[in-house]
Amino acid sequence: MLPCEQNPFEPVRTPAGDRRNGNSYTVEAPISGRMPVIDCDPETARERLEDAGAAFADGNTEHERWRATLGDANAVAYDDQVVVQGERPVDVTAVIRERGGRVHAYFDGASRGNPGPAAVGWVLVSPGDGIVAEGSETIGSTTNNRAEYEALIAVLEAAARFGFDEVEIRGDSQLVAKQVTGEWNTNDPALRERRVRVRELLREFDDWSITHVPREVNEHADDLANEALDRA
Repeated sequence: MLPCEQNPFEPVRTPAGDRRNGNSYTVEAPISGRMPVIDCDPETARERLEDAGAAFADGNTEHERWRATLGDANAVAYDDQVVVQGERPVDVTAVIRERGGRVHAYFDGASRGNPGPAAVGWVLVSPGDGIVAEGSETIGSTTNNRAEYEALIAVLEAAARFGFDEVEIRGDSQLVAKQVTGEWNTNDPALRERRVRVRELLREFDDWSITHVPREVNEHADDLANEALDRA
């Protein structure tokens, strides 16, 4: 039986509907003409999708084993792989992929005005698979520091949804990194509340670390956050 492993590919960002509050949200999508392909025993994939509540139908051709719909994504099973289609392929890929493993989680929050219109961007990068998923959304009017925390929460929620058990977090907010580790105090009540949520999420992982990195290292997440603001 093959493990359920996603083949690496170059992602592009496409609108993918709203995650909350009518705001913009983007997720991983394949390069033109290609879709996420997961090398997997189709029966293993079917069991996981059934447990997640997917709806199933017969295949459309003699080569298709079955088709399934979950959220805003469709899965088409062949003999030894599953092809994922739709606006939000992450709805299926997060369910099918093997649990466990380590992921690099990049996050960035942006606020224009501080406080002002704000957005978050995040990216999950697997050492073996490359970019697994990415997302962005506007979050109303808030400060830059609060936006950074919201971005961290979003990427940790995504990492947990994918079932990773080790997460290496990287962001360009020194304040968030040092507050999460306890090196700096958190005096703002709103930030303390968000730090509590971050620590709740971190308990879902066997191991974690958070590192303050230069903005150029975090460029992808930064671009996602600013592009979400540009679209707003």
